[in-house]
Amino acid sequence: MGLKLSVLASGSSGNCTYIASETTHLLIDAGLSGKKTIKLLEQVDGNAEHINAICLTHEHSDHRSGLGVLQRKFGLQLFGNAGTIEAVEMDKKLVGLDWSIFSAGQSFSIGDLVVEPFSVPHDSYDPVGFVVCCADIRVGVVTDMGVATAAIRDRLKGCSALVVESNHDEDMLRDADRPWMLKQRIAGRQGHLSNTQAGELVVDVAGPELKSVFLAHLSGDCNTPELALDSMRSVLDGNNLGHIDVYMTFADKASVMLEL
Repeated sequence: MGLKLSVLASGSSGNCTYIASETTHLLIDAGLSGKKTIKLLEQVDGNAEHINAICLTHEHSDHRSGLGVLQRKFGLQLFGNAGTIEAVEMDKKLVGLDWSIFSAGQSFSIGDLVVEPFSVPHDSYDPVGFVVCCADIRVGVVTDMGVATAAIRDRLKGCSALVVESNHDEDMLRDADRPWMLKQRIAGRQGHLSNTQAGELVVDVAGPELKSVFLAHLSGDCNTPELALDSMRSVLDGNNLGHIDVYMTFADKASVMLEL
């Protein structure tokens, strides 16, 4: 039994990752409009009605915008921790959704998938990343983190595929026409990983199982796909990890679909 993986969209305008076994279909985050999410799901899966659940990493709008529409239309399960749910419900349009509550560090099951949530440092109420498991296949999804902690690295070891943040090029961020405080927030411990930090994380967690890495949540004005890809490819090749495939994600279209 295998897993399918595609990043439907990633970036400041919306984030959503599709992971599916033969019987269970899951979204990590729902930061696109309901209409756009349905369209992309039909492209990669053939039928948006297959989705069983959404697991939410944190409350920022680029991760939760489609929650209400998708739950009302398909009656699917929503999973979030208490802090994230409280923050989501500050948006009056999202009050009253039916949630299943989890705690970081405690795994839970959705069909034949086991989901392992873990805490990440970011400027939100109680953000998490996830490892999704099916039999011996593990997929890690971790974006929106200012630093890759020892706990994050521990959770991502043993994964067959990773969706990891590669938000900014450090030189482009430094030279960007942005307020100094915003630059400090992005580069800080509660902000976002740079291309360099993403490469260091992948090298640290890569085991014999790791075959594929998706680079996610690229900044539109402080990064380019070419810089992110070259940075990751260089560090992998330089650490005898040239066998790992690197894939880009996009703000406006789905990534390749992997079958693991």
